[in-house]
Amino acid sequence: MLLLVVQVDDHPAWLDAVQLARGLTDDVHAVLFDASRADELAKQGIKAAHVVEHDVLSDYAPEAYGEALAQLVGELQPSGVLAVGSEKGNEVMAHLAARMRAPFAANCTQISGTGRPWLITRIRGGGMLLEDAEMDAGCGVFTVQPGAGTGAETPSTVDQVDVRRFTPDLRDELARTRVIERTEREAGVSLATADVVVSGGRGVGSAEGYRVLEELAELLGGAVGCSRVATNNGWRPHSDQVGLTGTKVAPKLYIACGISGATQHWVGCMDAKAILAINTDPDAPMVTRSTYSVIGDLHEVLPAVIAEIRARNASAGTSG
Repeated sequence: MLLLVVQVDDHPAWLDAVQLARGLTDDVHAVLFDASRADELAKQGIKAAHVVEHDVLSDYAPEAYGEALAQLVGELQPSGVLAVGSEKGNEVMAHLAARMRAPFAANCTQISGTGRPWLITRIRGGGMLLEDAEMDAGCGVFTVQPGAGTGAETPSTVDQVDVRRFTPDLRDELARTRVIERTEREAGVSLATADVVVSGGRGVGSAEGYRVLEELAELLGGAVGCSRVATNNGWRPHSDQVGLTGTKVAPKLYIACGISGATQHWVGCMDAKAILAINTDPDAPMVTRSTYSVIGDLHEVLPAVIAEIRARNASAGTSG
């Protein structure tokens, strides 16, 4: 059984798709749109990489990516095609499935079988539900929920990856969607990949109130997030929003400051390894669901936490 794992972007959870595929078969090939990434594959035990090359694919163009993959699938006839369930991964796999006239299962946590049927478990309802389903498809098209591959055994490495070039037949007009401008992200830790996220909600009170959250995040090497009410009030940009309509995060520690914990926000942070809630309301949903909680005013609690961290850092520095 041949499975193709497509690397659409540099999302770190791409290896989850590799691990899940390796759990189904040893015959796993990578599909790359950037040849420079091929050297990394030997560590994952992938023996062959198909590098898709064409002038139309010089930048992200989801329709053209989908058509290029459809042509490669037609040539290789794999049993399934997987990608990580990132924004780009889900978009490109949807285009591929449409061109193949095949069913598509997004955000899978488990895949088994060899087709007709495939047995899958996938995330539904914005992350609140797990659905067990069967997919009747000769060639299954899937995306893998980030984190689904963790815990799998590390595959044996290979000495060399067989890099094979593939040039699809693409028309210029296929790139209907093009990247026309890029904006540099502000320096600092990314919200989506940070190990610590310090997030604030209505209880922060104002844009100025986030300064103490920023100070704590800097001390912990983390990023600052917020709930939807903060963006609605203009306190923080939408890029900082955690939730169903914002960014889904999975840090080692999520510190929720003055956040009640509505369902749409909980969906965005529920994958955190540990959650610390700071709130004046002991019955707030975020408090009742959290790993740890502090009942109190965040404007009193956070300065005390920051002072303690600075004191411990100073003590550790003094003692060498």
